[in-house]
Amino acid sequence: MAVSRRALLGASAGAGFLAACGSNTGRGGGGGGGPRLAQWYHQYGEAGVEQAVKRYAAAYDKADVGVQWRPGDYDRQTAAALLTDSGPDVFEGSPTLDQIQGGQVVDLTELLDGVKDDFNPAVLTPKTYDGKVWGIPQAIDMQMLYYRKSLLKDAGVEPPTTLDALVDAAKRLTTSKVKGLFLGNDGGAGVLGGTPLNAAGLQLVTEDGKVGFDDPAAARTLGKLHQLYADKSLLLGAPADWSDPAAFLQGLTAMQWSGLWALPQVRKELGDDFGVLPFPKDGSQGAPAVPVGAYAAAVSARGKHREAAKEYVKWLWVERTDYQEDFALSYGFHIPARISLARKAAKLRSGSAADAVRFATEHGHAQPLLWTPASQVAYQDGLSRIIKDGAHPESELRSVVRKVAAELDRVKKKS
Repeated sequence: MAVSRRALLGASAGAGFLAACGSNTGRGGGGGGGPRLAQWYHQYGEAGVEQAVKRYAAAYDKADVGVQWRPGDYDRQTAAALLTDSGPDVFEGSPTLDQIQGGQVVDLTELLDGVKDDFNPAVLTPKTYDGKVWGIPQAIDMQMLYYRKSLLKDAGVEPPTTLDALVDAAKRLTTSKVKGLFLGNDGGAGVLGGTPLNAAGLQLVTEDGKVGFDDPAAARTLGKLHQLYADKSLLLGAPADWSDPAAFLQGLTAMQWSGLWALPQVRKELGDDFGVLPFPKDGSQGAPAVPVGAYAAAVSARGKHREAAKEYVKWLWVERTDYQEDFALSYGFHIPARISLARKAAKLRSGSAADAVRFATEHGHAQPLLWTPASQVAYQDGLSRIIKDGAHPESELRSVVRKVAAELDRVKKKS
């Protein structure tokens, strides 16, 4: 099944390999007697992406690049293929700590000489380990809060800029026919992740590799998410989940958490009757928070042509800014990973799109490299119990902190 780039915001790499899930989609048109490189992409849901990346590869004249379009569980396929000699030379993904520590991917730091500061740090940092860059971010996806201007105006509600104001607004906007807020059919546990913690001025993992939410502010903030549930302000059981703006467009909710990818559809159907916001701050140490994610271009250490692969990655994802903008904005709606491109792209220079770029640049947070799937499961399970079951935030978080601390210790011992 084809998936859109939005999937990477919640995806995590696993183990195993689904054999024969990919297909060789042909040779690049460059030829020129150079080496043959295999380049892997996951199967995008947006029309035109496959044709575009083949066109980019065909324009390269220093190697013959064969693009492979990979349906199925792409992250698991890639993780397994990197252990073999028959995997890709170049692949898109998010190199994991295990892959970096295991020597499965190539150091790409030198490719960003002179331009590193132009890459959005929120998405470059998770591709960086031990001071080295292991993947070049391609395009950014982000999530944000959509609100219906007319419904807020009729209720005398201002667009919320604090979490307390969001809780109050959701309650006031809830009627017999419309719910105040939609955070997903599970009440937000699946999609929000660490965003509320970021809004409280906290982190999932600190810069020195410790649990970043062993703080009373975490319990305070997550407890307010339960208040939304307890107030019956949350839309639950919508026909489509948070990634689809259908509930918002059908008037089932006055506010919805969704992604930048939904903006063109929302704008087409609602005109100017909507606005966008970051997740609102909580507490005196808090700040607005925006979750961001980006697949990166990486090079396999098992490839036969590593230097040629690095040169190709530099050409496509550092030098060819025209292709980078095309990839981000011509097939779906995404933000280029380069700050300069995001600021000058015509489609992102006005209205809510410009607001979204500013949010991602000023308030963007990505899952840190040390945040493993095991930590994610422990945290998300705890968050679900707090939101839906009314579990005591302090005691629930103590348990999560213990589990995450043990996982971080395990990860750091392998360094």
